[in-house]
Amino acid sequence: MTSLFDLTGRVALVTGSSRGIGNALARALADAGATVVLNGVNPERLKAAEAVMAAEYAPGRVHGVAFDVTDDSAAAAGVAWVEEHVGPLEVLVNNAGIQHRVPMLELDVKDWERVISTDLTSAFLVGREAARHMIPRGHGKIINICSVQTDLARPTIAPYVAAKGGLRNLTRAMTAEWAGAGLQINGIAPGYIHTEMTQNLVDDEQFNAWILGRTPAARWGTVQDLAGPAVWLASSGSDFVNGQTIFIDGGMTVVV
Repeated sequence: MTSLFDLTGRVALVTGSSRGIGNALARALADAGATVVLNGVNPERLKAAEAVMAAEYAPGRVHGVAFDVTDDSAAAAGVAWVEEHVGPLEVLVNNAGIQHRVPMLELDVKDWERVISTDLTSAFLVGREAARHMIPRGHGKIINICSVQTDLARPTIAPYVAAKGGLRNLTRAMTAEWAGAGLQINGIAPGYIHTEMTQNLVDDEQFNAWILGRTPAARWGTVQDLAGPAVWLASSGSDFVNGQTIFIDGGMTVVV
């Protein structure tokens, strides 16, 4: 059974993987045997993350390519670099994302567009370039990182809510067009995950108490909680799973 989830020999690109959830997902794929390509827009941060991971795995198992996922030409060049310098891209994880908290009545349209571009349009751009290579080969996996805000909303994060809701339907649209060519496109929707980027929320006693009370599992998620589902969706074990968004939220979205 373990061979179903063995990623040995598969090349995986994870966008926004210099740190946080993206980096944890890249590690999970590497632990399952994949050759991983890290991505970020900050070359220095990316190079540092690549060096740390490269020291933990066999030579040639970890690479890095810096490009702006919101730029169509850069996305095409980045995917082409992976194909040329690492190998045929078999797994893409669209993880790149940002947040911007401000009430809608005070929201600048440029900030709206920046979040939509990073959190939604980038998945279209990089996903399309990956599909151009995957479709002729007849197989490939695309995993779009959504959020509980794919289904839920909170005040002050309207662009993020809109982007993540759109990402769920982009996952379905990709499935409608590409599943017949042998691709599987699915989403992972994390709940509230304890990372360095959410530490300030964990430290906020009132917010932390709300999370613990709102989540049936009565705890924050960890990046390790996302590892298994990501490996499953990247592996042969999910070859007939398509267009789905898997919520990994401790039950938050199923209770009122």
